[in-house]
Amino acid sequence: MTRWVALLRGVNVNGITIKSADLAALFRERGYRDVRTVLASGNVVFTSDATAEALQPAIEQALRDRFGYDAWIVLVPHDDLAAIVDGFPFPSAEDRHDYVLFGSDEAALDDLLADLDVDEAVERVTRGTGVVYWSCPKGSSTDTVFAKRAGAARFKRTTTTRNANTLRKLL
Repeated sequence: MTRWVALLRGVNVNGITIKSADLAALFRERGYRDVRTVLASGNVVFTSDATAEALQPAIEQALRDRFGYDAWIVLVPHDDLAAIVDGFPFPSAEDRHDYVLFGSDEAALDDLLADLDVDEAVERVTRGTGVVYWSCPKGSSTDTVFAKRAGAARFKRTTTTRNANTLRKLL
């Protein structure tokens, strides 16, 4: 039995609205146990006997069927999440936002960082296992060099980003 975190990409933005209660109900109907949603941004913690390879396509298809959108998720074993949060390599500051970009494809994460030239006085970016750690000034999370690269369509199916504060709520 494994505890999982499903991180949905693009929920409750750009016209894709899914209520947390409806999302939790879908997971329960699929037979997953100990289901809880966190915030309204597509975070589901649940328990299942299935492997990630079986869960990811099944959940994505269930989301597409139920909510009618092009659903993509990243699955993270819940036990790994604390280490990811604890491993955040940059100092936190009142004027900054700390993010973790999760990926379901290591090659896509490598591609995301390939030839990336960021101004470290503005933002900091580094690779972790299955993630990219990112820190940027408050109010700039859509307009920095890394933000623009991460928002590219080619990464849509394999990545999703969460604020470090949100991740702590998932623990």
